[in-house]
Formats: sequence, structure tokens, C-alpha cells
Amino acid sequence: MGLFSFIKEAGEKLFGGAPAQAAEAAAPSQADLNAKAGSAIANYINAQNLGVSEVNVAFEGPEGKVTVTGVAPTQAAKEKVTLCCGNVASVTSVDNQMSVTNPEPEAQYHDVVRGDTLSAIAKKFYGDANKYPVIFEANKPMLTHPDKIYPGQKLRIPPLAK
Repeated sequence: MGLFSFIKEAGEKLFGGAPAQAAEAAAPSQADLNAKAGSAIANYINAQNLGVSEVNVAFEGPEGKVTVTGVAPTQAAKEKVTLCCGNVASVTSVDNQMSVTNPEPEAQYHDVVRGDTLSAIAKKFYGDANKYPVIFEANKPMLTHPDKIYPGQKLRIPPLAK
């Protein structure tokens, strides 16, 4: 898994609506803002109950880069951690360095564009629009409803079980 790119303006607003960059000398230091952002992202990952452990998140505010380490029980959990980090406003890239206890084949990814539906994405990747629940399940708990996807969001597209 390499470095993944994301759209900076799209995603969950975990930083209280303020950009994770120092604006004035009287404001908190960039290091403080980075630590706070990293902690917010780590808390978001933990709230998803993905079964990951030893999660450590480093955020580099000006670049919008997240580096995450820890242990994931499956490849799917590792990939969901990448999405948790990347589908956050102000994040432009994720370097997921987590180890995986039970390695599996890696998933593909899709950047949602205006007009996309899970059915259309399933048709594109699987040749069958009725396979959209596979994509929905692969992106839970970040997705709460099959109709609630947004432009700029990155989704994991797992291989179909044989």
C-alpha cells in the first residue's frame, strides 16, 4: 500500500471547522495543531471499531499528510483506516504503515464524482449494478446509508468473493 491522495476540502470535519494550520503568532503552534489533529483522527479511527490496535497518527498540517501506524487484524481493516484518515477535511494524502495480522489481496479504490451511485460504481467494477451492497459493506462504518456518498470521497472496492 503506497501513499494515497485525497481531496483536501472533502470529508469529515474533525478539526472544529478551523484549518489545521497556524495563522498568527498568538495562535497555537503548528506542532500543537498537528498533535491535536492527529489525536482527532486517531479518535475517529477508534470510534469505527475496526479492531485495530496500537494506532498512532501523525498529521503534517501545511502538507495535509497523515502517517498512520499500528496493527490491523485484516487487510480490509487496514484499508478502512486509510479511508478514515483520508476522508477527513484538510487531509490530502495518507501513508498507511500499519502491519496486517492476516494479509489478504488489496482492494481497488474509487474517487466519487458528482452523479455517482453505489450501483453505478458496482456496474463499473463488477459488471453488475446489483453488487452495490458489497461496496456498501466494504465501506462501513464510514458509510451509514447506500445513498449517502459525496463527491471527493474515496471508497474501497474489494475483490468479489469467489
